[in-house]
Amino acid sequence: MAVTVDIKALLEAGVHFGHKTSRWHPKMAPYIHSKRQDSHIIDLTKTVEGLEKALPFITKTVASGKPILFVATKKQTKDVVKETAEALKQPYMTERWLGGTLTNIATVSAQIKKLKDLERRMASGDLEKRYNKLEVQRFQEEIDDLNSKYSGIKDMNGKPGALFVIDVIGDTNAIKEAHTIGVPVVAIVDTNANPDLADYVIPGNDDAIKGIKLLLSYVAEAVKEGQKGDKPESKDSEEK
Repeated sequence: MAVTVDIKALLEAGVHFGHKTSRWHPKMAPYIHSKRQDSHIIDLTKTVEGLEKALPFITKTVASGKPILFVATKKQTKDVVKETAEALKQPYMTERWLGGTLTNIATVSAQIKKLKDLERRMASGDLEKRYNKLEVQRFQEEIDDLNSKYSGIKDMNGKPGALFVIDVIGDTNAIKEAHTIGVPVVAIVDTNANPDLADYVIPGNDDAIKGIKLLLSYVAEAVKEGQKGDKPESKDSEEK
């Protein structure tokens, strides 16, 4: 069953509030409804259209067995994104994006293998048997450091089926890597950003936590539909 988007809920959550007109990106013009004082107002009908294209794609991707990598390194969004991704059992990156996360899989995989091995040995008591307390403490510090970098992706096998990005400006490096290896990008795009960075554009406020939570809830529903094995047709596919 396709996810239903409520335009009234988008309005109440403030998804339509864009940035100051002086900071706008000209390519966002098709997604802007009007100006209010010195700020742009996003056309929520375009937001609904963006969601109606992106959500079925997310559902299909998950249904095919590929994960959605959630990316949000902005301070005010990282916690809610991490919580959402963990609840969905999807990979996430909410700390600093590490160069090569997608384009240097061999190195990243080696670090994750090391992390899992250390965690296994720590849990079994093997490290405690072989080393003194100070050395064990250092191993724990290494585990903590590796987890701070890789905990969100340590169970992700291979490349993800897509990225879901909250802030295309702040996480442009993640988007560049995704494009390099041919991974589609679904993103919330505010009026100050270039929509060409995303394959699936969801025009909306990328700062207001209430709006972000609402958009995340729609994405979460789409992931859950995919986990059930549903593969809905997108609106474009239906029209064709």
